[in-house]
Amino acid sequence: MPLSRIEESTTRHEGGVEFGGGRVAYAPGEATVADATVRRPKLLPATATGRDVRDLFGDDHVHAALVVDDRTLLTVIEPHEAEVSGDIPARTMGTLEGRTVVPGADLWETWTWMTRHGCRRLAVVEDGRCVGLLCLKRSSRGFCCDLGIRARAIDGHGEVRVLPTPHHRS
Repeated sequence: MPLSRIEESTTRHEGGVEFGGGRVAYAPGEATVADATVRRPKLLPATATGRDVRDLFGDDHVHAALVVDDRTLLTVIEPHEAEVSGDIPARTMGTLEGRTVVPGADLWETWTWMTRHGCRRLAVVEDGRCVGLLCLKRSSRGFCCDLGIRARAIDGHGEVRVLPTPHHRS
């Protein structure tokens, strides 16, 4: 019996990195970051507070908070930066340094850098605008995809879970 695409991708780990829900790259030049980008990441608005960031990190699959003004990326916050944040503006937390990548970057080289530095998330940015998120799986052998994230968000009744609206203060 021939292996299905999904079975093949889970049995061919040796030296490869999985992306796009079953495709595998085995060497530099075989794929770009754009090929593995989650196109609809969870975003926080520029008005978000530290409390909103902590609420977002309540989901154990969230490892980076992306704060945007329209689609312009203002900052990327990691969980340890939100521990004692109170009601300070989220845009003042985190950094962009070492937390962004361009869509045209080589996926293999980016994966190698991420695994070497223990980095699980990079915001994908083009001309200052957030166009997605590169999400390394816990196994470090591949990247999350939109379909997998959506499937995880479906609850037992077939409904999609929606993030609570951030707390806004006037």
